Formats: sequence, structure tokens, C-alpha cells
Amino acid sequence: MAHTKKDKVKLLNRVNRIKGQVNAIEKALEADDDCSRVLQTIAACRGAINGLMAEVLEGHVRFHVVDPRRKPTTEQAEATEELINLVNRYLK
Repeated sequence: MAHTKKDKVKLLNRVNRIKGQVNAIEKALEADDDCSRVLQTIAACRGAINGLMAEVLEGHVRFHVVDPRRKPTTEQAEATEELINLVNRYLK
């Protein structure tokens, strides 16, 4: 997957931040933190995972669904952008 190789460092940095958020959830539960704080941390982690998924999915669409070696038609380019925007909205 060329797009994940190209963005490997950036994607791994995101994964490491997510690991930190999951660890924070675990610590909050172990410390019997207030449930609102735990929920907020879970929501932040979910948002980070959704952001990672959106980024990888966008790369997949741009490099595997739409062949980057062939210039897409205007219609294909618009459909690609519409799909990516839809996925980004859904994952927020």
C-alpha cells in the first residue's frame, strides 16, 4: 500500500497518540475517576481512531479506487471528493 508507506511515520505517530489515550482511559478507570472524565477521554480516543481511519481510507480511495496513474475525468474527481467528504463527515 503505497499511500501507507509514504505516510508511515505520520500514521504511526497517530497510533502512538491513540495508545496514550487508551492508557489514560485505563488509568482513569483504575483511579476511580469521575465518569464524566472517563467518558471524555473515551470520546477523545474514539475521535482519534476515527481520524486515523478517515486518513487511511482517503488514501485507499485516492490510490486504489481511483487509479492515480490515469487522469480522472471531472466527474470521477468530483465523485471521489464527494465520497471522501462523506466518509469524513460520517467519522466525525
